[in-house]
Amino acid sequence: MAAGDPFTSEERYDLDATIRKAERSSRVEFSVFVGAAQGGDPRAFATSLHNSLVAPARSILIMVDPTARLVEVVTGGWVRRTLRDQQVEQAVAAMQGQFAEGDLAGGLKRGITMLAEQARAPETLHAAD
Repeated sequence: MAAGDPFTSEERYDLDATIRKAERSSRVEFSVFVGAAQGGDPRAFATSLHNSLVAPARSILIMVDPTARLVEVVTGGWVRRTLRDQQVEQAVAAMQGQFAEGDLAGGLKRGITMLAEQARAPETLHAAD
């Protein structure tokens, strides 16, 4: 593990694979930031990170500040059409449970998977004329 990197190379590989799978299944872009929240307002910092993404409307940003024990999830407008605040809160609670057990990577993987499942647009069936 590199100095300052909270993940082993295997955990980083697993996280990347989880993100790729989540993006394919939900058609939403995921970004994860692990580190100290800058400034006095963690939500504002997470929002500024989210706004700097290539496609913020179609993105979910998960910011985790392990030292301050903070988790912020910012969702874009397109994502909010299918992902509700209650579903985000459930994913955050699941992540925090694993973080409390010392499993940062596992908590992120679980949260990403939960968010992707809920953000996925419902399938529509078209009747033939």
